[in-house]
Amino acid sequence: MSRSSVSPKPLTGGKVFFMLLAFFGVVIGVNMIMMRLAIQTLPGTEVDSAYSASLAYEKEIAAAHDQNARNWKVDAHIQRGADGGATLQVEARDDSGKPMSGLKFEGRFERPTDRRADQPVALAEMGIGIYRGTAPLIAPGQWDLVLEGVAAGRRMFLSKNRVLLN
Repeated sequence: MSRSSVSPKPLTGGKVFFMLLAFFGVVIGVNMIMMRLAIQTLPGTEVDSAYSASLAYEKEIAAAHDQNARNWKVDAHIQRGADGGATLQVEARDDSGKPMSGLKFEGRFERPTDRRADQPVALAEMGIGIYRGTAPLIAPGQWDLVLEGVAAGRRMFLSKNRVLLN
């Protein structure tokens, strides 16, 4: 019985070179694709300049102390519509429990994971101490509700609360 032996093709330097090129080509190609996808979905930075934010920190602390001293009670209610929108209603009372009129409230729904999805809500005074506004399309999920109350061109109230919208 004779066996015919098939001689394997020899491994040459050229083949090794092309295998290395193919391997690193795949690795670099996948890295380029992943880098492109990461850059496209990057939401950005929280602050544009950390230095400027640190300089304003003392003012923010003083504003927070002033806000606590005023002892205002501000309640926010969010009602979801069937069309995917949300109605935001804010009730503001002073330290004695009286409704406060004449303030300018601004609301903002901020997505914790993506600044590009943030949506402002223009609030108008509907009654004494009651401010209301709508956001047309708010996706379900976690949001930060930021409320700012301004009087005489000065911010008098600021709050940021995490809310879950269904």
